[in-house]
Amino acid sequence: MPVDEITAAAAGSWTLGDRTVHRMGFGSMRTTPDPDPTRAIRVLRRAVELGVDHIDTAAFYVSPGGTLNVGDGPARYATELIRAALAPYPEHLVITTKVGFGYDPARGLYEDASPAGLRAQVEENLRRLGRDHLDVVNLRIVRRPGRDSVAEAFGALAGLREAGLIRHLGLSNVRRDHLDEAQTIAPVVCVQNAYAVDNRGEQDPLLRECGARGVAYVPFFALAGTRRESGAVAEHAAAVHAVARAHGATPHQVRLAWTLHRGPHVLAIPGTGDPEHLRQNIAAGALRLSDEEMAALG
Repeated sequence: MPVDEITAAAAGSWTLGDRTVHRMGFGSMRTTPDPDPTRAIRVLRRAVELGVDHIDTAAFYVSPGGTLNVGDGPARYATELIRAALAPYPEHLVITTKVGFGYDPARGLYEDASPAGLRAQVEENLRRLGRDHLDVVNLRIVRRPGRDSVAEAFGALAGLREAGLIRHLGLSNVRRDHLDEAQTIAPVVCVQNAYAVDNRGEQDPLLRECGARGVAYVPFFALAGTRRESGAVAEHAAAVHAVARAHGATPHQVRLAWTLHRGPHVLAIPGTGDPEHLRQNIAAGALRLSDEEMAALG
């Protein structure tokens, strides 16, 4: 590695339970579409070489089909690509997965947060990753006002944590009341919600509350915004372009830098199957935006 190459350490560090990780991580969802799995394996290994020690995944990240609904050929699971690339796993590497949804070719993507369903999903993650425990498991929910308590599902995961299958628990796609409810059951180390410079919704109060509680806030779709699974946005606000020009950076790097500047407890998990995009994403952790630039970005 060139001595002047920017690594994930440039973004600083935060804690996930009893582990300290660099705030610039890697999301594995977009490693699956390429029919040639060796490309994804190279990207994953390169991410770790560049200091990434926090990888986000899920057993339902798979192509063809899966959350991206693209691709052809034999099934390529992100969890299995991670195993092929990185097992035996480095001691410092934290792998975060999520449950509450599953995938099979016949049913497609399906929701199942029953205790039995969650246990089956945890066991599938263990099998595909080749692990005897999972570092962090996020309960991924669909928000349903009036009938969306997380108590039963989170309690089931807390039981699996007590059994030693899971070390730490988190939440995904949740509100503050979900966080309040879950923390009465077991410690919550992270909240993973959609959040971007152009897609903040009503997330800012929850982001701040997570910081006050020492809970990591982990935005997904920071590069995609409202495009979500469709991929990174191609058009950016004038302020994003202006800040990018001032720093000699790309607009996508500015989006990631803005994300990290939202608080010291905020982690970034940009994903890609492209080695050059990986390098640019990690280098974004070294961008330092002024208060004036942050205000201009909104």
